[in-house]
Amino acid sequence: VSVAGGCAAPDAVSLRTALPHRGASLPGPVDRGAALDELKAKRLLDSLVQELQRKAEHQVGEDGFLLKIKLGHYASQLKSTYDRCPLELVRCIKHILHSEQRLVQEANNAVGSGGGGGTMDSLSQRHQQINQTFEELRVSTQETENELRKLQHNQEYFIIQYQENLRIQAQLSSLSAVPAEERTQRETSLQAKRATVEAWLTREANTLQKYRLDLAEKHQKTLSQLRKQQTLILDEELIQWKRRQQLAGNGGPTEGGLDVLQSWCEKLADLIWQNRQQIRRAEHLTQQLPLPGPMEELLTKLNSDITDIISALVTSTFIIEKQPPQVLKTQTKFAATVRLLVGGKLNVHMNPPQVKAVIVSEQQAKALLKNESTRNDSSGEILNNNCVMEYHRTTGTLSAHFRNMSLKRIKRSDRRGAESVTEEKFTVMFESQFSVGGNELVFHVKTLSLPVVVIVHGSQDNNATATVLWDNAFAEPGRVPFVVPDKVLWPQLCEALDMKYKAEMHSARGLCDDNLVFLAQKAFSSASINQEDYRNMTMSWAQFNRESLPGRNFTFWQWFDGVMELMKKHLKPHWNDGAILGFVNKQQAQDMLMSKPNGTFLLRFSDSEIGGITIAWRLVWNLMPYTTKDFSIRSLADRISDLNHLMFLYPDRPKDEVFSKYYTPPLSKAVDGYVKPQIKQVVPEFTTPNPEPSSGNPTYMDQAPSPSVAHPINFAIFPPIDPMMDADGEFDLEDTMDVARHVEELLRRPMANQWDGQQS
Repeated sequence: VSVAGGCAAPDAVSLRTALPHRGASLPGPVDRGAALDELKAKRLLDSLVQELQRKAEHQVGEDGFLLKIKLGHYASQLKSTYDRCPLELVRCIKHILHSEQRLVQEANNAVGSGGGGGTMDSLSQRHQQINQTFEELRVSTQETENELRKLQHNQEYFIIQYQENLRIQAQLSSLSAVPAEERTQRETSLQAKRATVEAWLTREANTLQKYRLDLAEKHQKTLSQLRKQQTLILDEELIQWKRRQQLAGNGGPTEGGLDVLQSWCEKLADLIWQNRQQIRRAEHLTQQLPLPGPMEELLTKLNSDITDIISALVTSTFIIEKQPPQVLKTQTKFAATVRLLVGGKLNVHMNPPQVKAVIVSEQQAKALLKNESTRNDSSGEILNNNCVMEYHRTTGTLSAHFRNMSLKRIKRSDRRGAESVTEEKFTVMFESQFSVGGNELVFHVKTLSLPVVVIVHGSQDNNATATVLWDNAFAEPGRVPFVVPDKVLWPQLCEALDMKYKAEMHSARGLCDDNLVFLAQKAFSSASINQEDYRNMTMSWAQFNRESLPGRNFTFWQWFDGVMELMKKHLKPHWNDGAILGFVNKQQAQDMLMSKPNGTFLLRFSDSEIGGITIAWRLVWNLMPYTTKDFSIRSLADRISDLNHLMFLYPDRPKDEVFSKYYTPPLSKAVDGYVKPQIKQVVPEFTTPNPEPSSGNPTYMDQAPSPSVAHPINFAIFPPIDPMMDADGEFDLEDTMDVARHVEELLRRPMANQWDGQQS
């Protein structure tokens, strides 16, 4: 405990044992803000020193010899340290007692919380169990340390007595030169003394052997508990962290808790190393004084076990903190970070190791996990693939940051069946070698990244992402690289799609049940599927991204990914506002709009085009789908503003209320006599400004006023035969497509520029 004024106190345990009893009261309150009572503080110091001296004097026997020395040392240290600043001792003891009271109160609250207000969740309970086990391991390690010191003390005393016995024997041997009368008397005395010493040595040898066996048994129990704790942390907690890291590649929550894992692994390393050193010291004591018995074999077994434990800890905690991109494009810079969770605790940074990165194929990864030789081959060439691990004192982390790697080339294997290059998986392997304990133990460690798909052109990104998404979502722990199921339940796939969609939108608004029903109908090409039907349906990888949808030249995933790309680049705010229904087919749109007033519209994703969105309105007129290219010219909000016949967003929201905040502000006045041209979207067949009197009855769109001046109830009605309908009142698909193509053609032509109502 560090205190002001340059005084230092013994540790809390030492002070606590020196107090007369647990509930000892202080001579009175001493606060920094109040007058300090030097006399009371001095009296406390004298009482504490006297109590330590009294306890030291009452220590008898061989067991109390070391404790007597320690207590005397504590008394002298307290006297010399606090004699000139006794109030610092008072503050130190107050801090210790208050800390104990707080910890006891927290423990009581934790135990009592089950009956009062809410129980701890399973995560907190598991972490509490881990921390409790660490405390038990700390106590047991301290106990074996005390036992080892006691054994060492007894063995040293035994050796002294053994040397005394040898001295007596030497004296007996030298009695031949002594006169007979004196020799007999001295011989009798020496023989009696030798008999006493030999009897004590015999008893003490048995006692030492028992101490050694007891100590070995305690070490076995400690190692067993250490192994269980390590299994819990490495095989459960660390594996769960890696699983969260993998799901983060699909848009799951960013993995956290690595610092907590490091603190646990460092505690493990500390305890394992302490026990290993204790076992080594026990070996030394056994070699120093060989005694009959199984100790040598026991210690050899303990040493082997503890080495296995620390080897498993070191090799398992060499992890990838930041994964390389899972869709890896050649000739493109990428980064990654590896970290050794126990590097700081084992002082690996004293001789910083170098880490090397190589890319290997799926087959090579399988061979590596089977410890089969791969002849150090790689499946490509990575530039800037060597990095030295750096120790960061502020965080206590030892890591290597690869900031400028680049995959120069890739060597592909023979593909199986219908497998494409975007289905072939590789992995980046990071390897290093370092030693601990002054080259006492040398470790060669390797770790594999999540599977990566290598592409050479951006057009392959879509299919490569599908491979990565499927692998991240459905990989099982401990799998053979990189095996994934060929079929999964549709609800499982829905969960993965929803996770990906929300991540792309950066929004909590994901895919609702109606959206998932629509996707199921599209994926399985059946309009009759409902929510209950698809719960037990399965979808294969081929259905997901190998076989085209019926009547289309793209797969289900390609269509879905096109929707996400369009939304991410141009329509994210509108989705988050709830303005886009999106996942609605033509028939559903018609059914939804038929009961609504004319001019009501909705936004739905195109069925026929990847990454397209269309406007459907009453009476179910569909514009040709807009794509990313269209929105790079004019935004969705501005396009909706341009079309005066669009009045209300389904079900009944005025369009300006929804979209006006996204409208492009009006152009400024002319500068230097120039008028800046403006692009505006029109649908000519619906915007005839001044129909000729001879043209007959005007159409609905001819009469439709601007939404800014129109009253909601002032809607004209379509004539009996609309130009876009046939004689039966149904839409003529061929004419509709002609108009749509005409619109598309017009949108790509130079358009009339208007400013203040005048044509320029």
